[in-house]
Amino acid sequence: QVQLVESGGGLVQAGGSLRLSCAASGGTFSEYYMAWFRQAPGKEREFVAAISWRGSLTYYGDSAKGRFTISRDNAKNTVYLQMNSLEPEDTGVYYCAANRARLSRYFKDYDYWGQGTQVTVSS
Repeated sequence: QVQLVESGGGLVQAGGSLRLSCAASGGTFSEYYMAWFRQAPGKEREFVAAISWRGSLTYYGDSAKGRFTISRDNAKNTVYLQMNSLEPEDTGVYYCAANRARLSRYFKDYDYWGQGTQVTVSS
């Protein structure tokens, strides 16, 4: 069973950048598909990006395409989300998630979740 801990959130002005990290422990990290989701107040959890075991495949939600980049370092048991050109609409809690079965955009496919990190983008 894998445990996930996100970090790197904070307050940033519109147009700025943030890099989120998600450190994994308790499992064989390289066996897991990893993803980032986010949730704004009053809204459903939204898929942001996902990455395959070795990082050779990536998958982005529409809001992330062209601005965000997901990557992973299996030697460090960490997945990253580089976020550029941030907009107020990107505000929310960002969650890291893991599963061993598939590269998916659906939160129900992910078995393990972190506690989330808050991202606030001011206008």
